[in-house]
Amino acid sequence: MKKLFIDTNIVIDLLSRRKPFYSESAALFTLADRNKIEISISSLTIANTSYVLLRQLNPKKVKEILRKLRLVVTVLPLDDKIIGLALNDETFKDFEDGLQYFTALENEQEIIITRNLKDFKMAQIPVMTAKQFLELMKGNKE
Repeated sequence: MKKLFIDTNIVIDLLSRRKPFYSESAALFTLADRNKIEISISSLTIANTSYVLLRQLNPKKVKEILRKLRLVVTVLPLDDKIIGLALNDETFKDFEDGLQYFTALENEQEIIITRNLKDFKMAQIPVMTAKQFLELMKGNKE
């Protein structure tokens, strides 16, 4: 079973039903719900997603949504080592992307799923969009 690390933008696409990305993110989470893939996110994603959703919804509803999300994903810790790796790596212009990347790497994730491929150019593991991954899965079935 593939171990996917999901970037924050994909989670927000799903939970905010952002068009045109919602259907692809929903398809990924459906695969996880059916135990076809394992999905992990960083603890930072929970905080960032909460921040974004609170602009649209009341706090009670946001917590309800995040509790449901936790049923489908594994939340990976953001620790001192990951922060140090991200702070000392010059290849990531965006510190948050570095945190996400090193969380995935340190937790032995197989693929990073994001909409911002350019932010992960130097990654040592495959990085693809949700659409690319879904096409790969479809191709492997045929």
